[in-house]
Amino acid sequence: MLIRRTSKERGYAEHGWLKSYHSFSFAEYYDPEHMGFGPLRVINDDWIAPGMGFGTHPHQDMEIITYVLEGAIAHKDSIGNGSTIRPGNVQYMSAGTGVRHSEFNPDAANHTRLLQIWIQPDVLRQPPRYQEQQFSREEKLGRLRVVASPDGTDGSIAIRQNASLSIGLFEAGHSLEQAIAAGRLVYVHLARGSLTVNGVSMQEGDALMLQDEAILSLSEGQDAEVLVFDLPR
Repeated sequence: MLIRRTSKERGYAEHGWLKSYHSFSFAEYYDPEHMGFGPLRVINDDWIAPGMGFGTHPHQDMEIITYVLEGAIAHKDSIGNGSTIRPGNVQYMSAGTGVRHSEFNPDAANHTRLLQIWIQPDVLRQPPRYQEQQFSREEKLGRLRVVASPDGTDGSIAIRQNASLSIGLFEAGHSLEQAIAAGRLVYVHLARGSLTVNGVSMQEGDALMLQDEAILSLSEGQDAEVLVFDLPR
C-alpha cells in the first residue's frame, strides 16, 4: 500500500523569525491522522531567519537528528557539545534522561533551512549522547547512503531504535531499486527537487508511506534530495 501526502497538506507555523512545515502533529498543529509513522514522530522543515534561533530548551527520551539543507546552525548543549552544522553534516542527539540545548543561525544575512527529525527510542532513560558525521555529495549521488542505523553500519551513526535513515541525491539517469524486508515500514520524504517513487510522482516537501511493499524504486530525479526511513511497525 502506498499513501502519498503532498507538501501543501502539511501543517504550517509562522513565527516571524521561523517558518516551519510539519509532516506530523507538532506544537499547535494537531492532526489525529498524522501523529507519526512507526517510531518516526517529527519531520519539521524549518526556515530560520538570519541571526535567529531556538533558545535553550529541554528534551528527554527522543532520538533527534538534524540535517541542514541550506546555511548553518550553531548548536550548544548541556552535555558539553558546541559546534556549527552545515550542509552534508548529520547531527544526532539522544536526549535520554534529559538534555538542554540551543540552536541559532549564525549568519547575519542569510536564512538557514534544516530538517528536524525525531524518532522515538526503543529504550528509555539512557544517558544522553551526541554525534556528528559528515557525508559527502559523492557518497549520496545516485544511491541511498545510510547515515543512521541501529548498529552504525557502514560508518553511519548508531541510534537507539531499530530504524535507519538513508539520504540520496538523484538526477536524470539515476535509478535505484532495493528490497524492503517483510514487516517493515518505509517513509520517503523528498526534501528538494522532483522524483518518482514506486511510480508516484513527487515534488519538494511531498512524502510517501509504504506499507506491505516488497520493493522501493526511485527514478526520474531532477535535483532530488531524498530521505528514506526504514522503520519497524
